[in-house]
Amino acid sequence: DLHQLLSHFAYFYMGGAYTKTIFHERSSKKSFGEWLHPDMVGFYLPIKDWEPEILNLSMASSSSIVTLYSFELKQQLSFQNLRESFFQAVSNSSWANESYLVAARISEDSEFLSELKRLSSSFGVGIISLDVDDPGASKILFQPTHKSEVDWETANKLAAENPDFRRFVADLKIDLEGKKIHPSEYDAVIKDAEEITKNIYKS
Repeated sequence: DLHQLLSHFAYFYMGGAYTKTIFHERSSKKSFGEWLHPDMVGFYLPIKDWEPEILNLSMASSSSIVTLYSFELKQQLSFQNLRESFFQAVSNSSWANESYLVAARISEDSEFLSELKRLSSSFGVGIISLDVDDPGASKILFQPTHKSEVDWETANKLAAENPDFRRFVADLKIDLEGKKIHPSEYDAVIKDAEEITKNIYKS
């Protein structure tokens, strides 16, 4: 249920990013991949934000204009599950330009938040707090370290294991080459925040 909330947040509060849910059960599980799969992936492509001439020049250069995101979602974060949740995010999300650990309920204990901040800073994983009651109040508590290069070896392993990620990569390549994003290929972005809250509580 939190996926639609994260899709809303990524689009409206991360510059128009699109997301895609990765279903773990569809993976081949042929290799050691327990912590290989993120819950969601996403991207930002500045097609609407950049002038056509700059977009064309950047695409003609060797530098990538796509920012790839990876998200690990949890219902709650506290001392009880911090270590496992955090290093799960490190394991399955560090391939991306930016990786995030996301939760709907995050302990407000000062000692816990201090430790969460330390881990975030040490490993470069961002922390997103999703507010189920007021999606507009969701926020990035701690920023991730932006990596200029994607870990393509790990991304390739994920694509080999999971058809959802493989399809995500293929669709993104089409959008990049055509300079047009096809939103229908990614998770739906619900614009009405109240509708998201109703859907979550209804389920």
